[in-house]
Amino acid sequence: MFVYKPKTGNIPIKAWMSEDDYYSDKGMVEQCETLATLPFAYHHIALLPDGHMGFGMPIGGVMATKGVVVTNAVGFDIGCGVQAIKTDLTEISVEVLKNVMGNIRDRVPVGFDHHKKSKEWEGFDDAPDIPIIRKELQQATYQLGTLGGGNHFIEFQKGDDGYIWIMIHSGSRNFGYKIAREYHDLAVKKCALWCSDIPTKELAFLPLGDPLADDYLTAMNYALRFARENRNCIMTAIKDSFAECIPNILFSKPIDIHHNYAATEHHFGKNVMVHRKGAVRMRKDEIGIIPGSQGTASYIVKGKGNPESFFSCSHGAGRRMGRKQARRELNFNDEVGKLNSRGIIHSIRNIDDLDEASGAYKDIGEVMAAQDDLVEISVKLTPLGVIKG
Repeated sequence: MFVYKPKTGNIPIKAWMSEDDYYSDKGMVEQCETLATLPFAYHHIALLPDGHMGFGMPIGGVMATKGVVVTNAVGFDIGCGVQAIKTDLTEISVEVLKNVMGNIRDRVPVGFDHHKKSKEWEGFDDAPDIPIIRKELQQATYQLGTLGGGNHFIEFQKGDDGYIWIMIHSGSRNFGYKIAREYHDLAVKKCALWCSDIPTKELAFLPLGDPLADDYLTAMNYALRFARENRNCIMTAIKDSFAECIPNILFSKPIDIHHNYAATEHHFGKNVMVHRKGAVRMRKDEIGIIPGSQGTASYIVKGKGNPESFFSCSHGAGRRMGRKQARRELNFNDEVGKLNSRGIIHSIRNIDDLDEASGAYKDIGEVMAAQDDLVEISVKLTPLGVIKG
């Protein structure tokens, strides 16, 4: 762990990466140092080994605050997270897996696509009476059970426990984005009205106890419910797709984690609002998921309960290249060749897909080694096939 106290900051930064890695991302460094100047930031800023520059706050960052919630320290994909289940299969042929993946593509819209018919969920019946939720709720019924694009995925893996696993990475879709966008814009306006001394509008906040903050937290928690149900619906479609090809297949109970949210927790003697933006809560013996990038290992982990990270670990490998940079600099044939040589059914079809190639991400092995004081590896998962948007 690298500890740094900025000259202009009020609190230190604790980063689970080498000093060289930390300073290699200038945008991330500037964002960390800016967070450390915030008068409401508490104790220290934690930066996990997948950390990289985000919008306002680094992705892979954890910030505890006193008396405020910072909407953009949660981010625009509220409740983005990962779900994983284990099957009772010990092997699956390429032919069968391709058939299963074809069935899934018929059932689960990806990218910007939504369902053509609305979906039912009991959560729609008790949605909070908040304007932005009421405005977007009808459209949300078509988004439930859809994957999305970018780094969202469905992946099939072989665990070192001998079993075939299924993993989903998705969030609250456009529904969550609209909620996040609404309250971030309101926070920016309120901070301007109050003449709040914040270094950038990207870190606009709402004071706890203010009606707007209450509404944001209510809406955020509802988006968390929606995101989890979205992953549940996708997993149901995947199970049905498997059952068509492999009768009597059995599945474990799911492991499901969020990595974009804020919650009141007790740390270092105080109740504070902990913002995890691309970070997973990892209390002692808590079970979590750390996915790799397309074509690299993922991990089921158990928390060691390290208070220095606010009981958190990384949410993945973390980008080492921006999307445009990856398309410019990565070699298409090299990236496809790496996947083909390992027999992975992948989604890199052209140069535009290189933003999600493994070369655009940090080395997951190095990321895991950097946080061995945060988590213990329970199962290592090797990819067999992946569906992306």
